[in-house]
Amino acid sequence: MNDPDRAAHAGRTRLAAGVRAALLPGGDGPPVTLLPAPLSLRVPILVLLAALTIGFTAGSIAISITADHVDPGLAWPLGVLQAAPLFFAVRWPLAAWRVAAGGMLLTVFVRHGTGFMPWPVTAILALVVILFFTGVGSDRQTTVGVGAVTVAGVLVPAVLFGMPGWFGMILAGIAVLALTFGDAVGGRHSAVEELRRREEQHRQDLARQAVLEERARIARELHDVVAHHMSVIAMQAEAAPYKIPDLPDAARQTFGVVRDAAREALTETRRVVGLLRADDEGAERAPQPGLERLDDLVAAARRSGLSVATVVVGMPRPLNAGVDLSAYRIVQESLSNASRYAPGSQVHVEVKYGTEALSVTVTDDGPRSAPEESQGGGHGLVGMRERVTMLGGRLDAGPRTDGWSVAAELPYGDAD
Repeated sequence: MNDPDRAAHAGRTRLAAGVRAALLPGGDGPPVTLLPAPLSLRVPILVLLAALTIGFTAGSIAISITADHVDPGLAWPLGVLQAAPLFFAVRWPLAAWRVAAGGMLLTVFVRHGTGFMPWPVTAILALVVILFFTGVGSDRQTTVGVGAVTVAGVLVPAVLFGMPGWFGMILAGIAVLALTFGDAVGGRHSAVEELRRREEQHRQDLARQAVLEERARIARELHDVVAHHMSVIAMQAEAAPYKIPDLPDAARQTFGVVRDAAREALTETRRVVGLLRADDEGAERAPQPGLERLDDLVAAARRSGLSVATVVVGMPRPLNAGVDLSAYRIVQESLSNASRYAPGSQVHVEVKYGTEALSVTVTDDGPRSAPEESQGGGHGLVGMRERVTMLGGRLDAGPRTDGWSVAAELPYGDAD
């Protein structure tokens, strides 16, 4: 098939699809709103449409009875079918056109070629307005189908029944002109809506950019304030054994725990700042912690006075960064809560690699009340729930008969 034949075939295919869309009610889509948004403009237009509908309908009935000598029992329903759909054409233009075109085709068969043309002029005017709304509210392919059906299904039968061909050509030109004008107006309306949508998207992008800039600013302030004080704590804890002679071993060990905790907090602060900064300011880019550091986490908890036992069930498997980090943070926060609210208690940590999800359970036997929700940046029970929810998992945390339990189930997702 050469290029002209291929183009002709594609044109016929589009025309057939447009005709199907015009005739079959199933593909109309949702109702459209072809009126201006301000209420001050909508009300006068609706009043005008109502007046035109009443006038065109009454005129179609009256002209059919008085001038065309149609039986009133037929003139009334035909007049309503031809002109009354104009009232709802602004909402359902294709449905209005189908009803009006059907009424005009029925009139052709009722008149049997008597008179110059089978329709009252008011019915033609109503159809022109309906065609305009159809062009506004339909896509171009459907609009072409509506024009083809109007010419071939309404005007051609009228010509075959006796209407002059030259007049049929004039009516066909008016119908095509109304559809073309409507399509142009509808295209402009679509362009305006697309521009409005893009402006809204641009405003949202600006708002997100403002949030990112604010986060970067807070990150720098966090680093300036918290990192400074954590550095002082670490240095003082490091220097204390040298400043205080004959320091007991227990106190020396306590200073060591304070020093290590301060250094770890400083490292975490720098890591978070590095993730929040919008530009590269030399912030630390070390990998986020994961379950490979579970032993270090347990060792730090033991130094704080907890008795911690760990067990890993199942075959360890690669985890994506979100699951790995969340599991680490849940254990870290649970151990921190146990140290804060149940010092000296026995803690059991279980990490279970299931078939579909990773299970993390931390229990302790220390009697205590519920830990307070953290007011900080996403830690505590609030932080754990946010992390688990983000991953689509499940978290159960609460007291039990002999202590406190935290159980999290984290779906694996896709491993990194």
